[in-house]
Amino acid sequence: MKRLLPLVALATSAVSAQCPDWLDVDKRLLHSKDTVNLCQLTEDKPVLIVNTASHCGFTPQFEQLEALHKQYAPEGLVIIGVPSNNFFQAADDEEEAAEVCYKNYGVSFTMLTETEVRGGDADPIFVELAEQGASPKWNFYKYLVGKDGNLVDYWGSKTKPDDAKITGAIEAALR
Repeated sequence: MKRLLPLVALATSAVSAQCPDWLDVDKRLLHSKDTVNLCQLTEDKPVLIVNTASHCGFTPQFEQLEALHKQYAPEGLVIIGVPSNNFFQAADDEEEAAEVCYKNYGVSFTMLTETEVRGGDADPIFVELAEQGASPKWNFYKYLVGKDGNLVDYWGSKTKPDDAKITGAIEAALR
């Protein structure tokens, strides 16, 4: 068993060496004590990162995001939902946010805990996405990040997750 530990450490450092700094973080999952390492989760995979809210006119987009997850996860797409209250439409607490996501919309893709997505307190993930593209101007901004960790494209709230612009970019990123 002791011989395996260095191999595990080497594997983790190899992932970290290829992973951009802004994804080289552990994040807590929504309404859980468990964490996920974003480098390990996204290694050599395209990622759709979406800032979400529980009580927004765009909240029904969870259904289309879940459909994308079911369709493209087997090919390697990772979807990460990031609840935010920057636009004052988030649930009052994590339990309520989890109920909206998991129970009301059947979300099975990765959902992280609530965080700031714009402004001076923005999470480093969203700082990087803003530098490569733009800060979210509202909930349900969608950012497609390529396997190399660079932003491929981003879309505003009104662009539905199943829009041909998004699905076409996902399919290209999966190749």
